[in-house]
Amino acid sequence: MSDEITMLLVDDQELFREGVRVIVDAQEGMRVIGGAGNGMEAVRLVEELRPDVVLMDIRMPEMDGVEASRQIFASERVARRAKPVRVIVLTTFNLDERAATAIRHGASGFLLKDTTPLMLRDAIRTVHGGNAVLAPQDLATLLDRQFQVEVAPPAAFLGLTDKEREVFTAVARGLSNAEIAGTVFASESTVKTHVGAILRKLALRDRVQIVVFAHEHGLV
Repeated sequence: MSDEITMLLVDDQELFREGVRVIVDAQEGMRVIGGAGNGMEAVRLVEELRPDVVLMDIRMPEMDGVEASRQIFASERVARRAKPVRVIVLTTFNLDERAATAIRHGASGFLLKDTTPLMLRDAIRTVHGGNAVLAPQDLATLLDRQFQVEVAPPAAFLGLTDKEREVFTAVARGLSNAEIAGTVFASESTVKTHVGAILRKLALRDRVQIVVFAHEHGLV
C-alpha cells in the first residue's frame, strides 16, 4: 500500500530485532523491510532500502547509533534522497546524553528499550509525520545541556516574517499545529504553510530540527 510506513531495525542483538519486527509487522500500515547489527550496516541499508523510519540502538559495536545518525543525515546523503528518512534512537535510560547528540545530528527523538508496543507504534507514526517522539520539556532539558554556549542566529533567521517568527517560537516550545493556530489566530493550514516556509528558509528538515536550531541559537 502506498501509505505504508517502512522500517529498518538496527540493534546488535538479533533476538531483540526479531521481537520488534513481530510488533511492527502486526501494526496496520507498517512493515519492517530490513535489519542491521551495527551502525555501519545501518548507513549502508538506509541507502539501499530507503526506509521511512529507522529504529536504532544507541550503543553498538563497530559504529554506534550516534555516528550512524550523523552519517545518515550528512548533507550529501540527504540531498540525494527522494524522500526523507526519520531516525528514532533506542536507549536504556532516560535523558541520555548520547541520544541528545543523535538528535542534534538529525534523529527525531528517542525511546527507552522497555517501551510498550503501543508507545512504539505511536512513536513511529509521530516521527513519520516530522515530529519529535519525546515530550518537549524532555527535549528542552537534553538540548539545554548540549548547548552551553549560544551561537548567534544566521542571517536567514532575520529573513523570517513576524508571523513566521511567532510560529517558529511556538514550534520550538513543542506546540502542535492545532495549538499554534489558537495562539497566532490562524487556521491549521496557514500554520502548516508558515512551518513549511520556516523549514525552507532555514534549510531545516523537520520540526525537531527547529527545536534544535532554537536551542543552539538561544531563541527559546
